[in-house]
This record gives sequence, structure tokens and C-alpha cells, in this order.
Amino acid sequence: MSTPFPFTAVVGMDDLRLALVLNAVSPAVGGVLVRGEKGTAKSTAVRALSALLPELRVVPGCRFSCDPGAPDPGCPDGPHEPGPGAARAARVVELPVGASEDRLVGALDIERALSEGVKAFEPGLLADAHRGVLYVDEVNLLHDHLIDVLLDAAAMGASYVEREGVSVRHAARFLLVGTMNPEEGELRPQLLDRFGLTVEVVASREPESRVEVVRRRLAYDDDPAAFAARWAGEETALRERIATARALLPEVRLGEAALLQIAATCAAFEVDGMRADIVMARTATALAAWAGRTDVLAEDVRQAALLALPHRRRRNPFDAPGLDEEKLDDTLEEYKGDDDPDPDGPDGPDGPGGGGGLPPQRGPEDPRDPGAPGESPSGQDDTPDSTGTEQPESQPAPQPQQRAGGAGAGEQAAVGATEPFRTKTLSVPGLGEGATGRRSRARTEHGRTTGSRRPRGALTKLHLSATVRAAAPHQRARGRVGTGLVVRKDDLRQATREGREGNLVLFVVDASGSMAARQRMSAVKGAVLSLLLDAYQRRDKVGLVTFRGKEAEVALPPTSSVDAAAARLESLPTGGRTPLAAGLLKAHDVLRVERMRDPARRPLLLVVTDGRATGGPDPVALAARAARLHASEGTASVVVDCETGPVRLGLAGALARDLDGTAITLDELRADRLAGLVRDVQQAGDERRGRAA
Repeated sequence: MSTPFPFTAVVGMDDLRLALVLNAVSPAVGGVLVRGEKGTAKSTAVRALSALLPELRVVPGCRFSCDPGAPDPGCPDGPHEPGPGAARAARVVELPVGASEDRLVGALDIERALSEGVKAFEPGLLADAHRGVLYVDEVNLLHDHLIDVLLDAAAMGASYVEREGVSVRHAARFLLVGTMNPEEGELRPQLLDRFGLTVEVVASREPESRVEVVRRRLAYDDDPAAFAARWAGEETALRERIATARALLPEVRLGEAALLQIAATCAAFEVDGMRADIVMARTATALAAWAGRTDVLAEDVRQAALLALPHRRRRNPFDAPGLDEEKLDDTLEEYKGDDDPDPDGPDGPDGPGGGGGLPPQRGPEDPRDPGAPGESPSGQDDTPDSTGTEQPESQPAPQPQQRAGGAGAGEQAAVGATEPFRTKTLSVPGLGEGATGRRSRARTEHGRTTGSRRPRGALTKLHLSATVRAAAPHQRARGRVGTGLVVRKDDLRQATREGREGNLVLFVVDASGSMAARQRMSAVKGAVLSLLLDAYQRRDKVGLVTFRGKEAEVALPPTSSVDAAAARLESLPTGGRTPLAAGLLKAHDVLRVERMRDPARRPLLLVVTDGRATGGPDPVALAARAARLHASEGTASVVVDCETGPVRLGLAGALARDLDGTAITLDELRADRLAGLVRDVQQAGDERRGRAA
């Protein structure tokens, strides 16, 4: 087993280390979500936590880590006899992004269950993580069906595996710890709320801190065991302090004043539900125990709010997580009670029992303290076994004078978007086989059953009636006696299911002078923003190509981060000619590369333009040829017609015909217009029936 990087050797990252330690002190806090850019030691810190967790007492031989003092009565390995049990280290179990559902929840041997009536069950990662930590690196890239399983297990504290009437249940209570790069997309709100705390991690910009990061990392890579030995004393001290805080936790008093501050803070920041209040109360209590106090102070409530509320404040994927600290301080001051201990007294942070921070990071040969205030962010690389998922470009959007063909007297500054709205559903025709999502029809592992086939590889979804039909003709030849059905492996049939897939939605946005009228461009950006929000809800990848001046550019390569696309859109200036052909050809290049990277994900091309084409020799013919290139490859296309005014040329409609796609106006894009039309028809019918009566 490889030697993990010592937790106390991680440079800085005070908020992350504190959040992880608080979960070690009080598992009821509910886990941590770590957000940060690539290469910031998110995975290093989380994996290092395993060495600090207290040992567990488990029933010997139980694959589900039952507590000998209170064994699970429904444990598949039970019933268990009372006894002292055996000690073992707590586990940090890692869930790979590409794991199958069987690997997560466990696998049931359907053949033996049908033919022998035996529940032959192989536990999955949820069983391994029971009473420990379940760690998901790049949790925002996890498939939707795995997220659903995690939500169910986290809510019920148990995992259920059901296959055609045969079911197995086992306890699954764990801390959920996830890391993510926001550039790759955000989490579903339901899963986001399941993380007790959240922290943001950024790389330090201080040269001294970065030097220390590199020095420690190189020393660890050269000799992990020797490096860990250097930090053994600090690790032992931190482990003992966690054990002391755990023992003190039941004695911590959460006073009425602190409870009122918690409730007032959650109400002031308009968080949904009551989970935030409960998590804040548990976090504040753990903070007091960590500081060696038996009373919760206002500073504990403040720190708990900074850790527990930012990710619960997001109303849509374009909102940045965070809290207004001035508003937080005002709320705490307004609801300050009289029973708060004196901050300078014996139990205050400056007294003998105070101090909620982590131990200094001074090693045996480390004269500096890079963990001091002002040097908290870390620049460490993740451990070599991190996922290595390709990340989108993170450079800031180019300024207008840097854009190719953009500088000139005709350029206008970027304008804001109008309010987003609910859009009509746009989908790719046919039946795909791409990643699970919510846009277009596809063959998926989840959905309604449409037929059966022989399994390719492991059987995941049994089609019972097809299996029985396949086995029935062979019963006499197999020597069947009695009422049982003799089933062989060749009889098993996999259910084919139809659900929804996520697509690659590539936006091609006209930013030329013909679109530059301020009110018009604001409406266009509002429409694209609405489509981006729709893409987020339907679990699509998105990309953004813009064209103006003399050429087109890829403003954002295809990514799962719709908020990155929204940020690029917000800073998009307008002006210049309309190189429509260049925009379509650039989109063709992007789609060609993406087909090689992910051939199963079908594209949807959304061209947002008024259809005009200017610049160069015969720009209209060039645009038509570029459009027919997309049509020849069967790319599903929609043209959002931005032409306004009493006189319309219908150029966008002609472009849609060349693309072999559909044209839709900005007004027709709104889903509420169709709903309003239905209401009007229903109301008119009611009035007619009323007059007839």
C-alpha cells in the first residue's frame, strides 16, 4: 500500500483542512465539497485524511462493517452474535467517475437467484464506505444515474439492490467528500445540498509559498516513507487532538442565542429547506469542541455559516457561490444574545481554551510556517492517481482590441443580457446512444423497457419474461423435475431501455455590426443565456463560436461548464462585418474534433443570427456552401432568427433550409408563448360553453 502524503504537510489551505478536520470530529456534519482549479492539491488533502480518522470496532468477517455494539439486524452477513469485535482503520473509499452502478451498489447473481433461490450478493463501494468516507474525485462529472443512487443512500442511510423481485438491503452511512473543477460544470442542486460544507481552493500567488509546495512535493516523490516519517510527530499530535475533540463534543452546549443566530442567518440568506440550519448547528458545535470549549460562541456560528451556506445560496448555475460577509456580520450582531461568553475570558478564543485553527506546519527541518495567515492557498499538484480529466481552457475572454478582425471604429462594447426565460425543448431527431441526459431520445441503462437482447458483457438489467421464454423450450432436455425453472447463462436476456441523452449543443453566435443595436443584442444574449440554462438542466455539453469582423473564433471549446459559456457571452462585444461562412466552417471544425473524442454524443448546432452575410467575394454563396456541408453530415441544426422590424428579408429561413434544419424566431423560442396560446384557447372554449348553457 502506498504511503499517503501527510495531512499536516499540506501547505496552507486552512479552510479545506479545517472543514475536513471538523468532519473527523463530528461525522454528523455531513461531508465536504471542495471546489478549485486544477493542480491545487484537492485530492492530496482528502486522501491524507484517512490517516487521521479514529479506528472502528467491527464484527469479524462482516463485509458490511457492522458495529458489534449495535449490529444491523438486516445485514446480509447476519445475524451477528454479540461480542467485542475487532479494530480496524476507518476507510476512505474512492468512487471513480467511470464506475458502473454494480460497482457502486454491489452485484446480485441473477442466474443463481432464479435457479437456486440464493441471494448471492457481492458488496459494492457503498458497503465498503459504511462508517467511513466515500470520496468522489471530479464529482461534477459523475453520471446522473450514479448521483441518483448516492442521493438515495445518503437520504436513507441504506443501500437497496433490487433485481426482478430479488432484493438485498444493507446499511450505508458515510461521509460524502467530493472535489471538482468548476470549469467542467456544476452539480445538480439535490446533490449539492447533500454536502455539509463547501470550500474554495485557489493556488497561492506568493512565491515563497509556491517554493515550499514544490520542495515538499519533490521530497515526498523521492522517498514517501522518509517524508512521512518526518511529519509523524505532527500527524500524531493532530490525531490526538481530533480524538480529544470527539470526546468533548457531547458536552458542548449550543445555547439559545447561538441557535437564534443560526436560524436568523439562514433566513437572512434565503436558503431553501432546513438542512442548512441543522448543518450549521452541528458545525458550530464541532468548532467549539475543536477549540476545546464547551460553549458555542458567535465566532463559531460565523465560521459555520462561511462553510455551510455558500453552496446553498446558488439559484442558478450562473451564480457564483459565496456570502456577503458584511451582511453576515450585521445579522449576527442584530441577534447577538446575552449568554455569549466574554471573548477575552478564560473560555474565549484568546484564553487557554481558545484557538480553533490547525497546528503550525513546522516540520523537523522546516524553519518557516507557510500555513501562516496570508499564505493559505496551496499550489500542490494532485497525486499521480488523480483522474487527469481534460480541462477546458481557462484563459479570460480576450478584450475587444485583442480579437481578430475586431478592432475598429465600428466596434461596440459588450452589453448585458435580458432576463433568461424558459425555452421550448429543442432536440436531436432519431435514437442515440450517448451519455445519459435529458434532451434527446436514446438507448440508455435507465428508462422504459422497449425490448431485449443477449447481454454484451455483464448482465445489468434482466428482462425476466424474455429470459423465461428463452429457457422454457429446453426444460425437458435439461432434466427438469418439480416446479423450478432450470436457467442457464445462455438464457439470460438484457433489457433494452429507452431514455434521454445529453447532447453537445454548439452555439454559433453572430456578433457583427448588423446585430449591434443595444436593445437587440441584449435580447439575443438573453435568449442564448436561456438556452444555456436549458442545456445545464438537460446535462448537455456546450461550446461557443462567435463571428464578427473578418473571421470566427472558438470563444469556448466544448465543456460541461455552462457558467463558463455564460461568462464568455457576457463579455462579447459586437461590430464589424458578418463572416457567416467563417462561423459555420469554424463550427464544422469543432464538431469534427468532438466526433473523434466522443463519437456517441450527438451534436445540436444552434446558429443565432439574422442571416445576413457580408465581407469577401460572394459571401451569401459561401455561407450557403458552408451550411450544406453541415447538412451533408446529418448535423441537427436550429437557426434562431434574430431579425426584427416590420420589414424582414427572411435570410435566416434560407440559411435553415441550407442546413436542412429548422428556423425559429426569438419570440417563438419562449415556452410560455405556447403555454399562453393553450390557455387562451381553453378560456375561449369555456366562454363558448358558458354562453351555450
